[in-house]
Amino acid sequence: MSSNKNALIRYKTLDKCLKNKYRKYTLEDLIDECSEALFEFEGKESFVSRRTVQLDLQNMRSEKFGYEAPIEVYERKYYRYSDPDYSIHNISVNESDLKAMNNAVQILKQFKDFSMFKEMNGVIQKLEDSIHSTNQKSIIHLDKNEQLKGLEYIDALYDAILHKKVLRITYRSFKAKESDSYVAHPQLLKEFNNRWFLICLHKGKEYNLALDRMEDIQVEEKIEYIDMNLDGDEYFKDIVGVSVSPTMAPRNVVFFVDSSNAPYVKTKPFHSSQEIVSETEKGTVFKICVQLNFELERLLLGFGECLIVHKPRKLRLRLEEKFKAGLKNYEELIVPDED
Repeated sequence: MSSNKNALIRYKTLDKCLKNKYRKYTLEDLIDECSEALFEFEGKESFVSRRTVQLDLQNMRSEKFGYEAPIEVYERKYYRYSDPDYSIHNISVNESDLKAMNNAVQILKQFKDFSMFKEMNGVIQKLEDSIHSTNQKSIIHLDKNEQLKGLEYIDALYDAILHKKVLRITYRSFKAKESDSYVAHPQLLKEFNNRWFLICLHKGKEYNLALDRMEDIQVEEKIEYIDMNLDGDEYFKDIVGVSVSPTMAPRNVVFFVDSSNAPYVKTKPFHSSQEIVSETEKGTVFKICVQLNFELERLLLGFGECLIVHKPRKLRLRLEEKFKAGLKNYEELIVPDED
């Protein structure tokens, strides 16, 4: 158990003892109570030292954790709260704190219907009750889509990653005529552009599977889990989006954005590696260092005629082909006469 968790259990135990009006507690009694509480939680013998409990009492008395507990020693050996109504759980907050907490509650409420936050509903309700939260309309609105197909699998996938379970996933990609079966060793969950993806290992290769294309998930109890020990920040550091190639090296992508759109790219960089190469009245040349993938292409194409890729040549030619194909589509489009 972490030292922080140990401390929380001790503080909670001391609080229970110090506000008990029907029993007298010496320092030795408090030590025994803390040791017993840790034993019940961990299921193994745990002894708390005299110095630890003395330091806990000192911390509770101080402003260190915001408790400022009125702990007193009476009859020269017993400990209690001088204020019989005090408890460390009676959090004292000012008007500014209440407003900040109320704003936080309004944000949390936006996740109440999202599968992974179902268990938070009671917690959010308690927060609303304890801080007298108002039913104001949400000022901050987070982009989310609770109706997106596949969200019902997030809990099962999260649990499989956490407890290192192998899954058999029935999956049908947009291009496939029939479903495929993946014996997947799930590693990470990734959200991008309001879609969720599972990063997993299947037959020794890395895959990202969109949750909205999953048809069924079953746990494979007899197959040993392979842990790739992935760090999400490290794994996705060289890409835009979710498609990672284990063999592709990141490339310098140099692109020009006209003056009317450059401020948007400056304030919302395409990637953490983004830097400005040069600026003129006509626009700004940027550089990012990333793997070349589908999501990057879609991002660059989204700026249309306002963005021109300079390097690498392969990417520039690919986007050029797409723009030509788009122009051809418009030229060949037959629009029915309007009524």
